[in-house]
Amino acid sequence: MHQNSENKIIPPEALLDAYSRGVFPMSESRDDKSVNWYSARQRGIIPMDRFRVSGNVRRIIRQGRFTCRINTNFKEVMKQCASRNTTWISDIIIRSFEVLHMAGHAHSVEMYDEKGTLAGGLYGVSLGGAFFGESMFKHQKEADKVALCHCHRILEKNGFTLWDTQFYTGHLAQFGCIEISSKAYEESLEKALQKEVMFRD
Repeated sequence: MHQNSENKIIPPEALLDAYSRGVFPMSESRDDKSVNWYSARQRGIIPMDRFRVSGNVRRIIRQGRFTCRINTNFKEVMKQCASRNTTWISDIIIRSFEVLHMAGHAHSVEMYDEKGTLAGGLYGVSLGGAFFGESMFKHQKEADKVALCHCHRILEKNGFTLWDTQFYTGHLAQFGCIEISSKAYEESLEKALQKEVMFRD
């Protein structure tokens, strides 16, 4: 499905409807004026009880190298995620998710160093008991992985049951990501959407 971006943003209700059906938006580049909609046949998820990171990341967390904040710098996190040479996060997606963030359904997990500099982070969408991870970035070593740890802690603490990564990759596999069929995903999504939980620390 292809949507022209003349209307500047994707309405929040359209985004939430899409996510409730397992469909998500991507653009071809940062300057792309249109949005394509996808639904992966084989879906990547991180089961809550299978999340894992290296001992080095756990050690960094214990040392308190980074401070975690959520939802304090959402737009900047999105911009940093989009700053790669190749990206699917276009300006229309940034604007649309900023509105979704203000509506309480898009969230950022931000990692700051001792100087208060944004060192890494991630963002995603929450709907019912499902969290749809969108993208992450790092400016300092392991900051993105520490953000994932804090995201898992928040999801687990608040009772989320589905952590959707959309695609399975070898990089995500190190955190416990697995690939499931579209049918299994739809069943998990349906159950998760019945829950009433909030993304909060």
